[in-house]
Amino acid sequence: MDWTRGHTIGHGSSASVSVAKSRWSDEVFAVKSMELSKSQLLQKEQKILSKLSSPYIVSYKGYDVTKESNKLMFNLMMEYMLDGTLSDEIRRKDGRIKEPLIGYYTKQILQGLEYLHTRGIVHCDIKGQNIFLGKTRAKIADFGCARWIDPVERDSCAEPIGGTPMFMAPEVARGEEQRCPADIWALGCTIIEMATGGSPWANVTNAASLLYRIAFSGQSPEIPKLLSLQARDFLSKCLTRDSKERWTAKELLKHPFLEESNLNCIANQDFVTSSPTSILDQDIWNSVEESETMDFSIQTVCSMDSPFHRVRELGLNSGEFNLKWDDDERWITVRRSSE
Repeated sequence: MDWTRGHTIGHGSSASVSVAKSRWSDEVFAVKSMELSKSQLLQKEQKILSKLSSPYIVSYKGYDVTKESNKLMFNLMMEYMLDGTLSDEIRRKDGRIKEPLIGYYTKQILQGLEYLHTRGIVHCDIKGQNIFLGKTRAKIADFGCARWIDPVERDSCAEPIGGTPMFMAPEVARGEEQRCPADIWALGCTIIEMATGGSPWANVTNAASLLYRIAFSGQSPEIPKLLSLQARDFLSKCLTRDSKERWTAKELLKHPFLEESNLNCIANQDFVTSSPTSILDQDIWNSVEESETMDFSIQTVCSMDSPFHRVRELGLNSGEFNLKWDDDERWITVRRSSE
């Protein structure tokens, strides 16, 4: 594919995401790029994403290797979701999404998770920042920490523990296993994020104490009392500490909280409120490793090391971006078929 790279819309220590467009069709998509010699995780993400096709998963567009500034770059091309992330939407709604809309997003995330789980894939990093919004639906994105359940599909080396500490299930925080139930726990934490605009765990002082609390305290995140009885019951099925007792995506899709009758009131409501240009002023994409802040909910761990060790080492930069779509000087040609 011949394409040109636009402005960067997200970056970490070694990966960046840019808006890009085809030279022949003017199709706009997103490109996640890393230096080829450091792109093992991005290549794994490409391998997983290339095998997926679902209306609830961000679409795969292809990959290539380019030479830029005397460096070989591995580029993963994906669907560009114009309206940002679920976390952006929470901020647009002043930190709290109304319950019917929570149900609407939750059902679509679950449909994406059921699709992944039936194909033997665990996402490992479900959270508001990795759910992207379009005009009609929410889609799961960022498979940098995803893993295959089937050992045949795995690499020969041991799979790393991956994800965001604030959203980790107890069995993951203990380093025991990371399978489909871990995604369901993270979904429960994401629902709390939607309902309150805050993190699922309160009064956290540092990542190590957070992981210890999740792993060994016997506690689950507090279920917001502002939610209905049905919503709270749904959350309790997601946030069961015993992974074997946690409901599956298939079971949760049949829960009364997600019945269509409960969602009719949003049929005429705008799905999102952003515009094509304003969304690019926000940090809407996250690399495999994300910016470190005092809020541990936006840190991502994806390493062979323990979560306790890795969470202390994360420290990445973030920035503000602005793209003018009609300014040709802001696009650079990355690859031409004639060359």
